[in-house]
Amino acid sequence: MTSRQALPTFDVMNDANEPVDDITLIYDGECPVCTAYSCNVDPGPANLNRVNARSGNAEVQKAIEAGFDLDEGMVVLHQGQLYHGAEAMHRMALLSPKSGLRNRLNRLMFGNLAVARAAYPVLRAGRNALLRMLGRQKIGAGKTVS
Repeated sequence: MTSRQALPTFDVMNDANEPVDDITLIYDGECPVCTAYSCNVDPGPANLNRVNARSGNAEVQKAIEAGFDLDEGMVVLHQGQLYHGAEAMHRMALLSPKSGLRNRLNRLMFGNLAVARAAYPVLRAGRNALLRMLGRQKIGAGKTVS
């Protein structure tokens, strides 16, 4: 006769809804498409911190000091690593759950790094055209170089 093992109780298990990780997504808050993406991307069980690249907060400064041009792409900070542009979108796709139409589309487009790298310049050009049509400046416009 085999003995049954007791199943763990909820107070022993981790809460499935409790974030297991922090992700910071730095996006252009003046770009409607960037803002829509940042509002709709599903980080899975992680806690997503959305940061407007125009805010100048600490995460934005960290990305700039690392040499990233925020007009050239979004930035993701995950587990101490910075990812920019296609790599940032790829990282978000890998972290998102596999269920749901939006998540599947995100994984389809950005889950493969080669596809993400091919698609990202087209998306960036669309962002730049949209900003021009809306009469909005790029993030770095008007900044002086010292």
